[in-house]
Amino acid sequence: MKENNVLKKRPLFNPDGNVDTAARRVIGGDTTNLNDFNNIKYGWTSKWYRQGMNNFWVPEEVNLGADVKDYPLLAKAERRAYDKILSFLIFLDSIQTANLPNVSAYVTANEINLCLAIQTYQEAVHSQSYSYMLDTICEPQERDGVLYQWKNDAQLLARNTFIGDCYNKFQNERSIENFMEVAVANYILEGVYFYSGFMFFYNLGRNNRMPGSVQIIRYINRDENTHLWLFRNIISELQKETPEQFTAEKVERYRAMIREGCEQEIAWGHYAIGDGVQGLTKNMIADYVRYLGNLRCTDLGCEKLYDGYDSEPEALRWVSQYSDANGIKTDFFEARNSAYAKSGALTDDL
Repeated sequence: MKENNVLKKRPLFNPDGNVDTAARRVIGGDTTNLNDFNNIKYGWTSKWYRQGMNNFWVPEEVNLGADVKDYPLLAKAERRAYDKILSFLIFLDSIQTANLPNVSAYVTANEINLCLAIQTYQEAVHSQSYSYMLDTICEPQERDGVLYQWKNDAQLLARNTFIGDCYNKFQNERSIENFMEVAVANYILEGVYFYSGFMFFYNLGRNNRMPGSVQIIRYINRDENTHLWLFRNIISELQKETPEQFTAEKVERYRAMIREGCEQEIAWGHYAIGDGVQGLTKNMIADYVRYLGNLRCTDLGCEKLYDGYDSEPEALRWVSQYSDANGIKTDFFEARNSAYAKSGALTDDL
């Protein structure tokens, strides 16, 4: 590996670092690590930071009393999907909590690192939320069976390997190329990997089942939208600062990664949900994920992946309605926020 291609970890104590805001870079900069909120280069981080702080919520504030009664009564296909999807989500947020500090160690823009610190905290809260759900609705012996399905289910383990290997690759070789792939992998995880799972929970809500679980997923979905926006902007800044990482060949590699994420999400949705859950079909899952894949690509300025999936499928408009955590309407793709609210001010309108 060429020396100029190796990323160096930012030093924690660096009194000789460059204090010129204009010289700041996402990676490869010379930071003092001083969190100066009045002198920032990346103006979008200020709005993101405020949004992240205002998204504070505590999972135990959500009442799961109805879920305790509903869970044993779920149809067999619903119960199977609930358990498998929850196991998958637990893994995703756990690996995010572990990996984000590894990413941040090589980011040399303090205002971006402040955002990554909030994201790391939120991923930990998400993991806590899933544990709270399991601890409340399951018997102890059932809990561990759900918690570790991601290790024992061959299809789920294979699913996790795509992102996990990408993260490990950067651990083993700290190249700029591998950092870029980690950034794109984060974008895929936040913008594709969660969504058939979220769709399943919102479908339960449509059928008046598991309302507490649905509410927790809505809060998590709100957080994940901000995380998606964060990595979209990080990638956009890297495109300006490291154009050599956005040649036609490399952009096609990123598109291929997003396509792989979509195809895995479709296959997973077909396996975990299938056609046996009331209100969902395999075709609905595929249509929605292909729409998301196109949206994620075009939002990065890339060509879309699939012909004919340019708008949200008509049969799935209810997904957007359920994902709105009680009026927190945010268009993160255009970086415009129409409402900020702490979760303490939210009420359950399911």
